Amino acid sequence: MTDSPEQEYDPGDVAVIGMSLRAPGARTKEQFWDVLVHGRETVSFLAKEDIHVDETLIHNPSYVRACGVLDTYDRFDPSVFGISDRMAAAMTPENRLYLESAWESLEDGGYDPDRLTAEIGMYGANNPQTAALYSSPPDRASVGPEAIEASLAWSPDSMTSNALYYMGLTGEAVTVAAVCAGFHYAVHLACQSLLLGQSDMAIAGGAMVRLPHPRGHLWEENRILSKDGHCRPFDANGTGSALSSGVVTLLLKPLGRAVADRDHVYAVVRGSAVNNNGVSAMAYGLAQPERLSACIAAAMEVGGVSPDTVSMYEANGLGLPVTDELEVHAATMAFGKRTATASIGGVKGNVGHGGVVSGGFGTVKAALALYHRTLPATINLTEVNQDLDFPSTPFVPQIEGAAWEPEAGIRRAGITSLGGGGYNAHLVLEEPPAPAGRAPEEAGRPRLATLSAMDDDALARQRTRLREWLEARPELRLDDVCFTLNLGRKVMGRRWAAVVRSREELIAALSDDARGPATSTAAAPRTDPGSFSRTDDGIVPSGQDAPALTDLAAAWVTGLQVDFDALHRDGAGRRVPLPAYPFQPRRFWRTDW
Repeated sequence: MTDSPEQEYDPGDVAVIGMSLRAPGARTKEQFWDVLVHGRETVSFLAKEDIHVDETLIHNPSYVRACGVLDTYDRFDPSVFGISDRMAAAMTPENRLYLESAWESLEDGGYDPDRLTAEIGMYGANNPQTAALYSSPPDRASVGPEAIEASLAWSPDSMTSNALYYMGLTGEAVTVAAVCAGFHYAVHLACQSLLLGQSDMAIAGGAMVRLPHPRGHLWEENRILSKDGHCRPFDANGTGSALSSGVVTLLLKPLGRAVADRDHVYAVVRGSAVNNNGVSAMAYGLAQPERLSACIAAAMEVGGVSPDTVSMYEANGLGLPVTDELEVHAATMAFGKRTATASIGGVKGNVGHGGVVSGGFGTVKAALALYHRTLPATINLTEVNQDLDFPSTPFVPQIEGAAWEPEAGIRRAGITSLGGGGYNAHLVLEEPPAPAGRAPEEAGRPRLATLSAMDDDALARQRTRLREWLEARPELRLDDVCFTLNLGRKVMGRRWAAVVRSREELIAALSDDARGPATSTAAAPRTDPGSFSRTDDGIVPSGQDAPALTDLAAAWVTGLQVDFDALHRDGAGRRVPLPAYPFQPRRFWRTDW
């Protein structure tokens, strides 16, 4: 992070304040980062008996049994959103995944949808083919009015409006169709909406489920699909990429507003740009160097970013020599002659090609690299393609993981995404600003921590996940944790609360064999609702000492509404990432209407 907390924030800067990811081999962004820093490949190589499709192709010598499998592609927890099982089955897997991911991004940012009165822009990309392969579209004429409701669940167009509706939010809803550049286009449009004042916050992302799932692919010479299932970005022996599925969403807010609102910032979007090759394309679907170069340069220019200060370039990196050469050539033209060197990498070696969400994998990789000040290795790169002529470019392949120590004194990353049909897109991210100095946390002060869930089992898993999270992150302050729990989570029917004076007390209270002072499954102390002062948003404690907070905890657990804003008016707490809701997904699948 930069070393100057007292600074003016550029009005064009957009903060990434929440993230959610599911990728092959990773159900969370934390697991994804672990995959990257340990250089693992999560593309699966399937046994013939595991493939229940492609019967006429599977014995073809060119059939490659490789796939980036998403193990939750057919599962969903509709109860959290008030969705019936019938509707859950009608919803396409991308609609369901995007909805859960958008929820997780909002929670990761520390926001409860029920408390938000702001306009929330919702932007997302999906694959229209998935809807067609999941089930035949509903026939309104023969099925009747019910098909209208079902078609909204089925339609790829309504993915973002469904997310707004089921999360109880209002704002813009735009579902983007830009092929494999869809994620970047969604982020680009979301940033424009924020900077124009059309939205207060925005969720942007993409969801991709390749159907049937899982399945392999047919290899063809000089096509983008790999001959052996491995993706080797910038390698002389690369033959393309394997196909994969996933979902990524980001929660975005203007940086100045995010700092004022005490938000946690992973990274800053300094600039974004999109364009299309149009008729100038070398071949339909291939990158056109001059057009891609213009796109990369435009993203840096709009953010006022000098190429010399961008020290990480996350490439589209399909691992096919011809496409890698075109991209490196385009990026070199955009960066120009320079003395500093930029790391170049490609995440497709780890997780394969995620279609509309592939740019999301690269963006989360770059955001976490900025946040952790670490450059992950590009795996499967053993013999650098000499035709790329890296010594004459500003780029150095990131063959091994390394600490990120930029020559320019600030960490910045560029992320490119390309889509068939000539779509080009580029994002420029910057490390988060250093937070302003804070007074030490007031030791021994009692604080209220709350959790809630749909049922007792989910509540128990909430306690376990939070305890493990706190044990692994000793740097988290108790006031920040309580602030985020009390104000950043939707209040549900089954509740737990504890009044604690330290992180250690909270960890102990969360343990399986401990009981808090009030729980939804045990007899909570009875309280007199009339003994509390009230605001329009609920009851408030009579004081800040332990007895007053214990009374408040008991009242909240037994169902009373608490004005948590009043509880945290001292301004001490900041939003911090904490575990998201433990969805309890069940399988929902439909093959006919």
